[in-house]
Amino acid sequence: MTLNRRNVLAAGLAAPTLAMPSIVRAQAWPTRPLTVIVPWAAGGGADTVTRMIAAGIEQEIRQTVNVVNRTGGNGVVGHSAIATAAADGHTIGTGTSEFVNFRLLGQADLGANSFDLISRISLIPAGVTVKADGPWRDFAAFAAALKEGRKGQYTGSGVGTGGAWHLAAAGMTKAMGLEADRIRWIPSQGGAPALQDLVAGGVSVFTGSPVEAKALADANQVRVAAVMGSERMAAYPNAPTLKELGIDWTFENWFAFLAPRNIPAPVRARLVEALEKAHARPEVRKAMTDRGIVPIWESSEAFASFASRTSDTAGGLLRDLGLVRS
Repeated sequence: MTLNRRNVLAAGLAAPTLAMPSIVRAQAWPTRPLTVIVPWAAGGGADTVTRMIAAGIEQEIRQTVNVVNRTGGNGVVGHSAIATAAADGHTIGTGTSEFVNFRLLGQADLGANSFDLISRISLIPAGVTVKADGPWRDFAAFAAALKEGRKGQYTGSGVGTGGAWHLAAAGMTKAMGLEADRIRWIPSQGGAPALQDLVAGGVSVFTGSPVEAKALADANQVRVAAVMGSERMAAYPNAPTLKELGIDWTFENWFAFLAPRNIPAPVRARLVEALEKAHARPEVRKAMTDRGIVPIWESSEAFASFASRTSDTAGGLLRDLGLVRS
């Protein structure tokens, strides 16, 4: 075909015309309220962090942000909903560390590569929380009971089987020289229902975040006997770290923003920019730090690398617990 001036002009005009739809979509985003899916129950750690940041997102995008709790299947139901949502930038989710282990546990064909990994948003240390009017006044008394009792005599909860807080308990008992499954795990749909079970006497210990236990601790219904972070929490200055007590174990859970894959690049750029700005708002950060939550924001590449390392570490504990299915 012979190129003439008319052909060249037509070709030159075509390229920007083809790009116009995605540019227009990016300029228009958001065109309706944003939905943030949380795979755990209302009132738990993931829900609490999400709602704090959602308030900031609303200020940034001038649209309503709807936080939707989709529970079930140790987080599988909610994470599946995030992965299969329309890739238009109007639905994202708060992922929790469980999603990197779904395949290992044989729970679902979901993993880090099922999502657009945007960034981790918070770090929350695990704790050792017991009933306030129970038999243990401090961690030493609880530890003595664990060592003297039989395997499975004492129960723990906070998440589904193989979830983050289950791994926190397993790593703690291993560091104490006991079996990974010394504490018999009772699955839960999140921290809030697990804490209610603790108050009711249905479980012996909650190894989720003390952040989730704050209201009950303030009401003298539960006691945070120790924390699994690298340092004491401002909200619980009298609760020692396990390292202070001679137990070489720390555990910090993390939450992250995930999105369905293949959001158009211009729309994704606008979305990520809004999320990062919302996360950085002073009132959002203060709300988190006041509760003992550590804010974090990173690149998608850094998050992906971290998720890979986390999967390797968790895999060892899951094997100790006899939970690996694949």
